[in-house]
Amino acid sequence: MTETSLQWKMRIDRLSLNGWRSYELELIDFAPGTNVICGENANGKTNLLEAVYLTATGRSFRTRFDRELVGFDFSEAEILSEVYSHERSQTVRIRLHPGQTKRITVNGVKKTASELSETVNVVLFSPDDLNLIRDGAAVRRKLLDNAISQIRPKYASILSDFNKLYENKSRILKDWREKPSLLDTLDDFSDGMARAGAQLIRYRAAFTSRLNEAAVPIHGDFSGSGERLKIDYKTISTVDDPFASAKEIYYRICEHQERHRQAEIDAGQCLTGVHKDDLEIFINGREARAFASQGQARTAALSVKLAEREIFLAETGEYPILLLDDVLSELDAKRQEFVLNRIGGGQTLITCCEDEQISSRTGGKVLFVEKGKVR
Repeated sequence: MTETSLQWKMRIDRLSLNGWRSYELELIDFAPGTNVICGENANGKTNLLEAVYLTATGRSFRTRFDRELVGFDFSEAEILSEVYSHERSQTVRIRLHPGQTKRITVNGVKKTASELSETVNVVLFSPDDLNLIRDGAAVRRKLLDNAISQIRPKYASILSDFNKLYENKSRILKDWREKPSLLDTLDDFSDGMARAGAQLIRYRAAFTSRLNEAAVPIHGDFSGSGERLKIDYKTISTVDDPFASAKEIYYRICEHQERHRQAEIDAGQCLTGVHKDDLEIFINGREARAFASQGQARTAALSVKLAEREIFLAETGEYPILLLDDVLSELDAKRQEFVLNRIGGGQTLITCCEDEQISSRTGGKVLFVEKGKVR
């Protein structure tokens, strides 16, 4: 694909940072294709990717606390992004002030964090994602939640509601012995979790089906050895059909909750709910988490992340901006080449320490970062 055709794809053209992390005041222009961001560690490369990620999702992938995003000696931070998506130029502005809700506008119109996905999308691939197969279920749930929230903004709202209900129920179960009257509201929170959980299950099941469909051929090309990848969605055991109506799933969740109600009270913690969901990944019919070699696990993880990118393309008609945060240095030559050969068609931002090899292999624009300055 030529640079001319890339001009019409989803991209970030310019990023202005003021008081953001290690950047006092910086203006960065990106190429529409591949951008190689190089420099020594702890100089601010990942901070750039984090700012782009925030532009698309309204949140950081490194911290839950906005105050950590504001640079030293600054009372607030601002990100101003000029993006192109959905066949038009748009301006995203995010202002962060510790102790206050972040202020977000798109083309001057106030937006919520979940609404940013209607403007621009990103797929992040970091070294942690290489452990996607062998890490705990929380990592794979995070992949589901981050991806679905961008494709279906309503999902993010439902997930937020569920998390608040879960936190309240957990507090009740933890503290009821000191204040027994707290149990009077336990069933109300359980019911709210069941209703929200039923909707989350349907979203997650649908996305997992698409992820499996997209990842299987990528993995087949990647492994080159006839290995078969399969991705299944695992949720509450009483939910035998995650594609059923929300009403039917709700009843199934309630059944599970009732069975575990006393056990939750005795244990003082929430034992049932979609906060325990997982993706089960198999290679040749065997559970990858237990039986895959390190090479197999990394190949499967790469296939899953590249499949995520393909789903965004199918959903929006445009590739999302791909963020590769120092991930190539973790791969052997074969896997590096596979990734580099699959990232065409959209804008990519790659961070690395050694620019010569990566930039020559991608033909991309090279940006040097040193002590919070970009040249």
